[in-house]
Amino acid sequence: MPDSDTGAPPRVVLVTAAALAVALAVAVAVFALTRPSADETATGPLALVPVPAPDAGSPACTTLLGAAPTELTSNGKQLKLRELASPAPPATMAWGEPDALVLRCGLNRPPELTPSAQLRLVNKVQWLQVPGEGASTWYVVDREVYAALTVPDSAGTGPLQEISDAVAAKLPARPLRFS
Repeated sequence: MPDSDTGAPPRVVLVTAAALAVALAVAVAVFALTRPSADETATGPLALVPVPAPDAGSPACTTLLGAAPTELTSNGKQLKLRELASPAPPATMAWGEPDALVLRCGLNRPPELTPSAQLRLVNKVQWLQVPGEGASTWYVVDREVYAALTVPDSAGTGPLQEISDAVAAKLPARPLRFS
């Protein structure tokens, strides 16, 4: 019942409303402080979409993935090998969080590989860069199998160099194939 002199609500209603407002503010603050950050929500197994990889089971892919490092260096930061969610595409590895670098082996010849394509030689390995939105995919084009390393635009050149070293050490170079 309102205070007859001022028309204000009873004191108990005002105290209850103030207590509810404080409780709501505390709940919002606790939620904001305890919810996972964007980096924490990116952890865990990485789900990847399968792509055609007819040679994923080849000895060359087994050799390459066995030689790939368990950590890559990107912009001075160590990127650890990342677990892949089941079912994981065959002959695939990934490093780093939240933006992962992904190595796939046994792929089809990239359609962008033409006699006039611009290639880049990195540590004795010829790569074809295919830019994408937010990342580029680099294809190894001078070995018996095609492999691709997808690299976020924020990554440095270290991962490409380290994967080149593994490719050069384990898979012999061969002439380019355009068909």
